[in-house]
This record gives sequence, C-alpha cells and structure tokens, in this order.
Amino acid sequence: MLGSRDPAGGRMMAASDPPEHTMLHEPIAKLLSRKALEPFVPKVRQVAHGLLERLADGPRDLAELAAGFPMAFTGTLMGIPQQDWARLTVLTTAAIAPEDPEFRLGNGLNTLATAHHELFSYFSRRTRHTSREDGLIGALLGLEVGGRRLRHDELVYNCYSLLLGANVTTPHAVTQTVLAFIENPAEYRKVVDDPRLVPGAVEEGLRWSSPANHFLRHATRDTTLRGRQVPEGDALVTWLGSANRDEEVFSEPFRFDVTRSPNPHVAFGFGPHHCVGAALARMALNALFAEIAASVERFDLAGPVEHLASNFAAGIKHMPVVVTLRTT
Repeated sequence: MLGSRDPAGGRMMAASDPPEHTMLHEPIAKLLSRKALEPFVPKVRQVAHGLLERLADGPRDLAELAAGFPMAFTGTLMGIPQQDWARLTVLTTAAIAPEDPEFRLGNGLNTLATAHHELFSYFSRRTRHTSREDGLIGALLGLEVGGRRLRHDELVYNCYSLLLGANVTTPHAVTQTVLAFIENPAEYRKVVDDPRLVPGAVEEGLRWSSPANHFLRHATRDTTLRGRQVPEGDALVTWLGSANRDEEVFSEPFRFDVTRSPNPHVAFGFGPHHCVGAALARMALNALFAEIAASVERFDLAGPVEHLASNFAAGIKHMPVVVTLRTT
C-alpha cells in the first residue's frame, strides 16, 4: 500500500494516528487491562491445563496445539461461539502467511482476498447479532468514541484487528520459547527448580521469539538516523527481532537467559501503538508456562521443526515434541 491510503486508516485502531487512534485505544485498553481481565484468569488457566494434558498424551505437534491456544480464551472473551474457532484460526493465519503452501488458496493475492473477505464478513454478521452484554464485541458496541458510537465498519475492522493480533503472535511465542528451552536445558531447569522465574522466562521468550516481525511507520518530520537522512513522509520498517537483539541494549543478546534483568524488549511494540492486548497475552503465557514448569520435566523434539512462510510473523507451524512429566 506504499503511496496509497490505507482503507482502514482512521477506522482501525492499529492503522490510525491521533486523535482517532487515541480515542479508540483508551477505551479498548481499559477493556483489556490487567484489572479488567482478573476475573478471566481461571478460564485461561483451564485452557492452559487442557493444552498441557493433550501435549502429555504421546508425541504431539506443539505448534498445532498452540495455534488454537489464544482462540480458546480470546474467542471466549470476544463472545465468539466455539464452533467458529477452528475456521477463524485458519483464516487469521492465512491472512499473514498467504504464500505458505498449507494455507494458500490459489496464489498469494487470492489467499489474502479470500481470508480477509471471510473474516470481515464474519465480523459484520457477528456485530449485527451481538448484544452489548455479550463479551468484548458487545462492549465495543457500547463504546463511545468522540461522543458517538462506533460505526459498523469501525466495529468490523477492530474486531478483526483484535483477533488477528492474538492469533498470529501468541502461538509462536509458545513454540519458540519451548524450542529455546529444548536448546538451552539449563535455562529450563532454572524455571523448574524455581517457579518464581516463570514471569522472567515469559519475557525472555517474548524477546527471543519476537513473533511480530515488523511494523511500517512514516517519518513525521525530517530527521537523521545513524547518519542517514530521512525526509518527512518517508516510509520506514521497524524490525522488532533486530531491536530485541540490540547489543547496545541487551548484554549477550544472542543468549537465552530466563533471569535477564532488565529486559526492555519491544515484542509488543513501543509508544502509543504498544499492543493493546499485551496484558492478555502475558496473562495467558504466564498461566501456560506456570503449568508447564509444574508438570513437565523436559521436552524433546520428535521430528523436524517447520517454520511458517510469512514475512509478518516469525512463526513455527509444525514442531513435534515428546514431554517427560515430573514424577513429584
């Protein structure tokens, strides 16, 4: 879309600048704040426990199980019927990996068009048949932005954005953190021996995996970056995985360290566009890895690791593993 206007600009929070972004971000952030999510913690723990039970049942593809992990709680939070979860999981992945053979429908452009058409159509129907008491979608229906209710197109865009943000990032933080544990068994042993390290391990896993590869930004004024002139209006790409391995910020950035402190990673972005669902993602990941640390003695690969063909998400689509459960 370089050189053209984003059709979601000013309508979808993630594709807007202030003041539209601020008006959308503040009320949605309140709905997804840590305090607002506290009553939902038991559900997330239940989902995490269920994933672990399936994982323990012989060799299983962790990536396939993890793909459905965020849908189980985000879908519930949004008020999406369970029978729709599997299809929506496929569609959100196709939207960010249209060239991957397992998700491609014809060519890449056709895959993008089909995935977005289905997702927008789905949320168009869902928002028309949802009450204001029915989950996050219902809460969006009741929001007032700039003294008015959200328009139908704004509802559809933001429902799409919230679901996409959860579905295409959280699973890859799970699989890549477990892969890091397999490749660094001494670090996993620290977490098993001291469960208080789980939050730090989650943050290091987020830094290490950096599931969202990049974001596009435009310079708001003439500036200079590392000696290079950047004119106002120029497009720039921020590479989050690179930022999270910046040797000027992180000591030994290519070492996976569950005790890393401080850990100012930018896996959730930075500034006004910091991920609005960060609290939900952290809550889910902490619940899952607390369950894992309490139950799993070790992980072993049971087959090759296959990466997702995507220029947006640093993801793993297949990772067969065998778990050895703790005996105490």
